[in-house]
Amino acid sequence: MTRPITFSARARAYYQLIKPGVMYGNVLTGVAGYLLAAGHFGRFDWIEFIATIIGMTGVVSAACVLNNYLDQDIDQIMQRTKKRPSVTGVVSGPAMVAYSLVLLVVGTAILATWTNWLVVAIGLIGFVTYVWLYGALSKRRSLHGTLVGSISGAFPIAGGYAAVSGAVDPGLVIVFLILFFWQFPEFYSISIYRRKEYAAAHIPVISVVRGVPRTVRWILINTILYVVSTLLLTPFGYTGWIYFVVMLVAGLYWIVIGYQGLKAPDQEVWSRRMFKHSMYHILLLCVMLSVGPLLP
Repeated sequence: MTRPITFSARARAYYQLIKPGVMYGNVLTGVAGYLLAAGHFGRFDWIEFIATIIGMTGVVSAACVLNNYLDQDIDQIMQRTKKRPSVTGVVSGPAMVAYSLVLLVVGTAILATWTNWLVVAIGLIGFVTYVWLYGALSKRRSLHGTLVGSISGAFPIAGGYAAVSGAVDPGLVIVFLILFFWQFPEFYSISIYRRKEYAAAHIPVISVVRGVPRTVRWILINTILYVVSTLLLTPFGYTGWIYFVVMLVAGLYWIVIGYQGLKAPDQEVWSRRMFKHSMYHILLLCVMLSVGPLLP
């Protein structure tokens, strides 16, 4: 006889469906984008700031929930995802779809009411790009799925920035590029040490289709592009020299780690190190974006 699911277990399952790690990471970059723009333009509005965070949380969470629904067949194969509520059956398919729609509507309504229509547009385009263009299409069919996923992953920071700027300007383009390039070394590293799982699930990631050596080279190239992008904010007048020096030193160190991958005796071990450093770097980036405009 099957034991009934407790309220706490069901609540925990619904929380897990929003992919907390992914959601918090995206919203964190949105906060950094907002604070960067607020410092640059000299305008901070608490109501707008809170609405941006809550609205963005709703839209990003909605995308994650619907992605869980679409990925049930893949997730039951991969070791790191086979215990998700979408796979175990704790939450039904129709419930996941309804949950996603509620989160999307509420999040979008908050953004539309207390931010501006550019933020709403960025949120909705990001939602469609992640759920449909990435999750439902390119992720399953092409090794370039990472490129599409990186586009969607760069929208939150752009949305946070746009909440203040209300326009597409050099700052918005630069922060978008920063997050776009950062995601390649982050995800490509995962694709190396989880290569067998992606192969078993028939996901055509670069490490499976093109091999590990080529993946390592692309990790290095995109790490360099990421570092260059972070430094552009200073010559364009968005941050001071302290931001520039900190990001330059940290960036060069990450490039060195990336270069070591070319000759690493165990590239799986190296890829785990590269991934962990990508996490450290995104945290450093968010802090420096937040205070960069206020420092010399």
